[in-house]
Amino acid sequence: MEYVVEMRGIRKEFVGIVANDDITLNVRQGEIHALLGENGAGKSTLMSILFGLYQPDKGVIRVRDREVQISNPNVANDLGIGMVHQHFQLVHNFTITENIVLGQEPNRFGVVNTVNAAKRIRELSERYGLNVDPDAKIEDVSVGMQQRVEILKMLYRDAEVLIFDEPTAVLTPQEITELMKIMKGLVAEGKSIILITHKLKEIKAVADRCTVIRRGKYIGTVDVAATSEKQMAEMMVGRQVSFKVAKEDRAPGDVLLKVDNLTVINNRKVEALKNFSLEVRAGEIVGLAGVDGNGQTELVEAITGLRKVEKGHIWLNGADITHRSIKERINAGLAHVPEDRQKRGLVLDYTVEDNLVLEVYDREPFSKGGLLNREAIRDYSRRIMENFDVRAAQGSITKARSLSGGNQQKAIVGREINLAPRVLIAVQPTRGLDVGSIEYIHKRLVEQRDAGYAVFLISLELDEILNLSDRIAIISHGELIGSVNAAETDENEIGLMMAGIRKEEKA
Repeated sequence: MEYVVEMRGIRKEFVGIVANDDITLNVRQGEIHALLGENGAGKSTLMSILFGLYQPDKGVIRVRDREVQISNPNVANDLGIGMVHQHFQLVHNFTITENIVLGQEPNRFGVVNTVNAAKRIRELSERYGLNVDPDAKIEDVSVGMQQRVEILKMLYRDAEVLIFDEPTAVLTPQEITELMKIMKGLVAEGKSIILITHKLKEIKAVADRCTVIRRGKYIGTVDVAATSEKQMAEMMVGRQVSFKVAKEDRAPGDVLLKVDNLTVINNRKVEALKNFSLEVRAGEIVGLAGVDGNGQTELVEAITGLRKVEKGHIWLNGADITHRSIKERINAGLAHVPEDRQKRGLVLDYTVEDNLVLEVYDREPFSKGGLLNREAIRDYSRRIMENFDVRAAQGSITKARSLSGGNQQKAIVGREINLAPRVLIAVQPTRGLDVGSIEYIHKRLVEQRDAGYAVFLISLELDEILNLSDRIAIISHGELIGSVNAAETDENEIGLMMAGIRKEEKA
């Protein structure tokens, strides 16, 4: 038996959109098989069919040489197929054990026996090197640990084929390295993994073979070791993609954003920022590098008005905005691409068009005398959607919730850039985007800078910081460690500073 899973001629159509158009996928026993495609190419739809969340309109699925009908996720579980979703399916105030047994609680006389379950979870955790504490609550563990809980959920149900949907989108670089070790350990034990991703670096690092789909169609399957990143990118996007950001040297102008001696307290009542100072000038991109959780979130929340400032001042375009409302900050020329697109960036049950006018609906021509002008809103939204290639099944009246993660992100970036802000704060602006979209967003950020605006870029992707920034500031434990010119530094130097080693200490 060569293939553990075969999907042949799969077709799936939603209202107005063919998500999968005659797709074939063959997965071998004991391999990591990458499924590569742009945002909205149909990757998640295909895997949702394999996991029983959707039914195909056409096509055949075979598991271990037997044709199967996967009518729901329980059938998939029985067939040994498990899935880690991009947005985790966990109950936050339950323990790890309670989350893992949810849906198949081991009970006797109606009493759930979590003691035995916890014992088995501990054994599985040790066997696969997951280091999970079965008694911890989900709300108290890191995102990387939550993902391991999702993996354990599958192993607990004896899954042989594990589907990972964009598993590194929310992880730090260190957690990504750990996850890759875990994946290799799983296939060494004879499991098979399907990895949905558009990160070429990761495919090169762990995958054996890679199937590429583009706009719902099957493009081909390649041997990863024998195929370059450039070749895979071309298959995925259908054209040549540049991995370097093209930008000319510019002399920065006046200071547009100034953070002066800022102290901010986090949710645990601890100082998240300590006397932090930073300037961003007109016509420059300043990148902020740091390991996740070192005060970046609190800094952005303080600047955008989402968190109270304990000490210090924030200046925008020469005016003190430390205690101004969020609305006043937006009107003064501040825009913000937030870190969490679903929690902070969009109202998921609103349409795309309503999301795109969230900051401007009360201005003309979008409303007059308290009444919304639907036509003006629709025109404005369609322009943004066209410019930023936001793909939605029913156009601007599609609910934001039903867009793929990448299209949600493009909608937010489009909305914020369209405000032509004096200062744009971009937090993880390309999180979850494919190479084609990343190239486009980077180009738009450089255009902002070239038009004489200031861009403050916060990202966990070191490549992105080095590639895009003119200057790079490094934060560690809420303190500014130093700043360097992007042209005169490298990953190694930034990495050391992220670990808290100041520049002069290295010398």
